[in-house]
Amino acid sequence: MAEKSGAQILIDSLVREGVEVVFGYPGGVLLGIFDVLFDSEINFVLTRHEQGAAHMADGYARSTGKVGVCLATSGPGATNLVTGIATAYMDSIPMVALTGQVPTAMIGGDAFQEADIVGITRPVTKHSYLVKDVRDLARTIKEAFHIASTGRPGPVLIDLPKDVMAAMGEYVEPNGLELQGYKPVTEGNPKQIERALREIEKAAKPLIYAGGGVILSGGADELKTLAESQHIPVTTTLLGLGGFPAGHPLYLGMLGMHGTYAANMAVSDCDLLIAIGARFDDRVTGKLEGFAPNAVKIHIDIDPSAISKNVVVHTPIVGDVKRVLTELNKRQKPLEPSHRAAREKWVAEVHHWQEEHPLSYEHSDKVIKPQFVVEKIYAVTKGEAIICTEVGQNQMWAAQFYGFKRPRSFLSSGGLGTMGYGFPAAIGAQMGNPGAVVFDIAGDGSFQMNIQELATAVQNCLPVKVAILNNHFLGMVRQWQEFFFNKRYSHTCLQVEPDFKKVAEAYGAAGFRVEDPAEVEPTLREAIAYPGPCVIDFQVDREENVYPMVPAGETLRNMILGPDKKSHKAVKVAGKDYMV
Repeated sequence: MAEKSGAQILIDSLVREGVEVVFGYPGGVLLGIFDVLFDSEINFVLTRHEQGAAHMADGYARSTGKVGVCLATSGPGATNLVTGIATAYMDSIPMVALTGQVPTAMIGGDAFQEADIVGITRPVTKHSYLVKDVRDLARTIKEAFHIASTGRPGPVLIDLPKDVMAAMGEYVEPNGLELQGYKPVTEGNPKQIERALREIEKAAKPLIYAGGGVILSGGADELKTLAESQHIPVTTTLLGLGGFPAGHPLYLGMLGMHGTYAANMAVSDCDLLIAIGARFDDRVTGKLEGFAPNAVKIHIDIDPSAISKNVVVHTPIVGDVKRVLTELNKRQKPLEPSHRAAREKWVAEVHHWQEEHPLSYEHSDKVIKPQFVVEKIYAVTKGEAIICTEVGQNQMWAAQFYGFKRPRSFLSSGGLGTMGYGFPAAIGAQMGNPGAVVFDIAGDGSFQMNIQELATAVQNCLPVKVAILNNHFLGMVRQWQEFFFNKRYSHTCLQVEPDFKKVAEAYGAAGFRVEDPAEVEPTLREAIAYPGPCVIDFQVDREENVYPMVPAGETLRNMILGPDKKSHKAVKVAGKDYMV
């Protein structure tokens, strides 16, 4: 068999794994790899910063279900990937990060552009490799893709020394994988499934709390079947949006700090909580002592370490969400008339909460409300777009006011809360879904963190649309300063900002600036019709807040629903009356 260089074996291995696109940035120790890429069928997307490359690989993975791949050089190139790797790790996104490294003989000698990227990223990867022998390379690539995409997905890093990439060796395709100590459990324990079914049968006020694991496993249809057949209301986490169709009569919206009134009240009053592919994040639970205090808790998750980590559960089921739900649906019994009556009463109570305090805002003909922009994006896209977000108020308004109907249509940094995520993630999503309408709903602060990727979008003719909800503040931090720090807006006012319209045009994209609510919809339609990337700078109400809001340390019952509302209990925050 003819020998090949390590660089050629690497690229051949990526092709065999079905890799279509790699996002990255070149460097000295990667020259051999880039020389092979020059003739490869793989589409390489040159980013303008390595953080952008990691987020693009993440967005590609979230929107397609495939493993995202990014590539960066040694030292600063590798360390610039770290935030994107950590973002993917927190949200369980399958990614393989390839990093160049100095020659093996120089490792540990403080060589030029050397960094111990394996050590640096160990806390935020599922696994990492330092390849020291070209003969190990093909198998390492195969293992990395397997680990990244199975069990609880996550990022895997492969560090590639320059001399290993130049070394010659035979390419032998690895057969089979037997990884010692890595055997994810995919089938739920039958006894635990039966126990869960008994709890479901007994419950009068059950609630399904669904997270991103439903989407990652492809279990949305199975979730819908369970909810409908057992007549159980459903609430989702931020990353679970799209896992259950918005507008469905059993759907309550998102729960947690900025969740809906109905969802948070349902969690507080249910007698059975079925957590599916979720990890009881602190932004979901609020004060733990008050989280679903009267409920028996079932937890379905493929990661055994997530079970009872934050909230003790009564019936744990370790396994792949889709497979466990399939088995639950197969074994469940039809509702008896008395049980159905109890469930209908419970659903009616939940619907009353929805009617009593729906998501709302004060409309205006003079100033653009950010929620209005999100609603108009939904209207003009008919709810069929892929929506990416930055982090902060823009993220929450997108989650609340865009009705997500299908999985993999909402991409956002949940666990790490990474500003600058949304725009490069949208580029990755557009690469993976060339016919889709892709929006980044952004804040003016977050967008500037990776604004340079406008060049990437223009160079690759990607029709990504950026809707900036521009309030000239770091909005979510400002909101907390308004509520809890007596409006002392310490370093959250963005006094100097670029003209985003001109910046977009300078990069070769289309730019728009909108100040009149009447111009929101026509501008969105014009932007969508434009064949390339667009930036729309919406000048929105500067001090608009996100409601509901559960203050830190409070239970989900204690929601600030909005200014000057009267209900259970009134509190004063920054001189205003709020209802909780």
